[in-house]
Amino acid sequence: MEIFLQQLINGVTLGSIYGLIAIGYTMVFGIIGMVNFAHGDVFMLSAFIALILFLALTQLLGLTSVAFAFVIVLFAGMALTSLWAFVIERIAYRRLRGSFRLAPLISAIGMSIFLSNLVYVLQGPRNKALPPMFNDVIRLSEGGAYDVTLSVKQIMIVSVTAVLLAGFWFIVQKTSFGRAQRACEQDGRMAALLGVDVDRTISLTFVIGAALAAVAGVLYIVYYGVINSGDGFVPGVKAFTAAVLGGVGSLPGAVLGGLLIGLVETFWAAYFSSDYKDVAAFSILVVTLIFMPSGLFGRPDVEKV
Repeated sequence: MEIFLQQLINGVTLGSIYGLIAIGYTMVFGIIGMVNFAHGDVFMLSAFIALILFLALTQLLGLTSVAFAFVIVLFAGMALTSLWAFVIERIAYRRLRGSFRLAPLISAIGMSIFLSNLVYVLQGPRNKALPPMFNDVIRLSEGGAYDVTLSVKQIMIVSVTAVLLAGFWFIVQKTSFGRAQRACEQDGRMAALLGVDVDRTISLTFVIGAALAAVAGVLYIVYYGVINSGDGFVPGVKAFTAAVLGGVGSLPGAVLGGLLIGLVETFWAAYFSSDYKDVAAFSILVVTLIFMPSGLFGRPDVEKV
């Protein structure tokens, strides 16, 4: 039971990170119908930005408050990563929006390769480590065969994910930008005829998705303490899997899909073999789509004739 509880905590923590990345996938796919394969590498880039900012604040500028440094890095990382996403959307996607469907997909794959190799050239192939922080733990159970602990980092990751999910759900459902976003998702041409700035709405969607990926990147580097240039592809694919599992277009579904992927991966690694944890995670997606093709919270497309 102690091992089960500990892996449950670990799985929810990992799933929260996947969920934050998955929200960006589901928002972009929902509004323009394109899989932004560069999103995972944007997440990786944000982790490197966070690492550089942390080291600059603590070692170069001598900032001693870790909590204050974390807040600065979080908001600065969101701003810088959002700027990257804005430039990527303008250069790689906007001109291809009216082209055939494979064109933006190929461009996204090319941008993913470009970002990965850019970080590889600038930072090198080795893992980059961040000094440990937020190492305090709460012992939920002790004295048995296995101590169950809950770290401050895990509480922070789950709490930030919950707050951001609630905030962006409110933005999408209750604000004028959210209405414009849903209008572009349903019919972009009609939304443009009714006065919605489609280009601006899509650009802001990319920016918001990148900001959430930046938060995930900051939390990832704080939690694991290490990052390299190849850490964008696998988390990105798993986050996309989470978005499809939860239902494309559903923000709660993306987070729930991330939690399920994280739990399956963690439990499989703990009770069976860590070598096949990725297979187990993707198998859940296959089984779900066989019985629920639209995902857990997705709605089937209805075309009027």
